[in-house]
Amino acid sequence: MNRIIMLPILLPLCTAAVMIFFRKRTLLHRMLNAAGTAAMLGVSLVLLSGVHAQGILSLQVGGWEAPFGITFVADMLSSIMVVATAFIGFTTALYSLGTIDEKREHFFYYPLLQILLMGINGAFLTGDIFNLYVWFEVMLISSFVLLVLGGRPQQLEGAIKYVTLNLLSSSIFLAAVGILYGTAGTLNMADLAQRIPLLEHREMLSVVAVLFMITFGIKAAIFPLFFWLPASYHTPPMAVSAIFSGLLTKVGVYAIMRFFTTIFVHEEASFIHQVLLVLSAFTMVVGVLGAVAQYDMRKLLSFHIISQIGYMIFALAIQSPLAIAGGLFYMIHNIVAKTNLFYLSGIIRRLKGSWDLREIGGIYRFYPMLGLLFLVPALGLAGIPPLSGFWAKFLVIKAGLDSEHYLLVGIALCVSMLTLYSMIKIWNEAFWKDDPLGEGGVEDEAYLRIPSTRKAMIVVPIVILGGLTVIFGLWFEPFFGLADRTAIELLDAGEYIDAVLGGKS
Repeated sequence: MNRIIMLPILLPLCTAAVMIFFRKRTLLHRMLNAAGTAAMLGVSLVLLSGVHAQGILSLQVGGWEAPFGITFVADMLSSIMVVATAFIGFTTALYSLGTIDEKREHFFYYPLLQILLMGINGAFLTGDIFNLYVWFEVMLISSFVLLVLGGRPQQLEGAIKYVTLNLLSSSIFLAAVGILYGTAGTLNMADLAQRIPLLEHREMLSVVAVLFMITFGIKAAIFPLFFWLPASYHTPPMAVSAIFSGLLTKVGVYAIMRFFTTIFVHEEASFIHQVLLVLSAFTMVVGVLGAVAQYDMRKLLSFHIISQIGYMIFALAIQSPLAIAGGLFYMIHNIVAKTNLFYLSGIIRRLKGSWDLREIGGIYRFYPMLGLLFLVPALGLAGIPPLSGFWAKFLVIKAGLDSEHYLLVGIALCVSMLTLYSMIKIWNEAFWKDDPLGEGGVEDEAYLRIPSTRKAMIVVPIVILGGLTVIFGLWFEPFFGLADRTAIELLDAGEYIDAVLGGKS
């Protein structure tokens, strides 16, 4: 069972390699991309089932014992995130079949998508901080190329901002890794969890903790390090924007969760938690105000990514079992709902030929089912019961009240109301009001020429993710049970240490 840990990394790597070998066979690329992501979804579910049944799994590559070799670890947190990645990868593979043009396909869109998924899974499964840096770089390179694929000036401008800030983040990350290795003599996460409480130079550890917070804060788009996101996420094709919105910032949130529950848990961590509490409030408010001010659907949804990250950081900063469980459930809910909203905005653009909400309308009259499909993730994001967003926000708010963070709870509730307002704005402008161009409006000619089978590939991912939003809400208890077990496992690193080091002290 331990060897299955490598499959979520090896599957996309091998799929990308085969695609590159047959570089001119774009039809084969499409089939391999869909088959590869489907296989990764099956493997990730088996991995989660194995971790749930047997406990934390670890693999020492090449037979080198930890902490000297390369370690991969699958605990509840990492296996849940790998499953989420596989779901989004699979739905994006289907959505891409109906939306990605042949020019991008010829320039290795599908291999790049597989490499991106490999990097994300590697970041979730690695048990070593330096290898986390390596997987971040794999993600950065593949995401940068996906961002500029097509070569439009707007894409290039957004990509420059994106890569500049992320390269800064990588530089800070590498500096923090060097200082930590010089201080602790190891970069294995389980070994660090053992050694850090025994180290004398606490002030140096505090510096390292702050550097990691800045690094992952940039990756997660936390205030005030978020401005690269709304400048870049709206520029690529919607399939790329969707997978970026669903997964990339969540890798930063995952890293914060991992580092400040497993590795840094003493004096230096308490300071970080206080800082994160303050930053979470600003992140929620700035993100939602940016969304409220927008009429471009892509920019509106991009700002909402920032706002929703604020809720997750708020939960992580509280550090109670309920808060960690709530933060994890919120993250999974947001991955599903946010990706779905980007998929839907892509359909709206194809139907009406514009991203500007003031220039479109009347969609519900001619496409009522599309309106209903939009309401599921939109109301879920706003926290309307019985959808998954209600339970996600309830858990975070309950944890905030239990820890007596009343001001932050009040801010979170106000931000939730503004989130609902912005979702209603999309509904009123795009679906409910009459089309400003007259009855029927203008439908995109390219969309009308798409074969019905490819149109189905656009709709199926939306139905899948909408169904998950409903299922998470109506059958909340078993999913909360997984999140609660994950929180307990994170806050007590003993099992993680034993699984990696084999009980060595």
